[in-house]
Amino acid sequence: MNRFENSFSGTREAKLRFGDGDFSILVQGDFVRCAVSHQPIKLDELKYWNVARQEAYATAEMAFKRQQETEPQVS
Repeated sequence: MNRFENSFSGTREAKLRFGDGDFSILVQGDFVRCAVSHQPIKLDELKYWNVARQEAYATAEMAFKRQQETEPQVS
């Protein structure tokens, strides 16, 4: 992947309900924002989220970072 493939200029942020293994779209849109980096994540590229916190993450590393911030005893 080159630096241009990772850029995204979607026009509307979606609202999702995260479940175990899937999510439901509450408000149609092109992307959601990462809870850690705030970068947009295309819905078709969304792989990481937390059901309890209802948060999306751009990468596994960002999901782990958030886990450490919110539950340091688990690390």
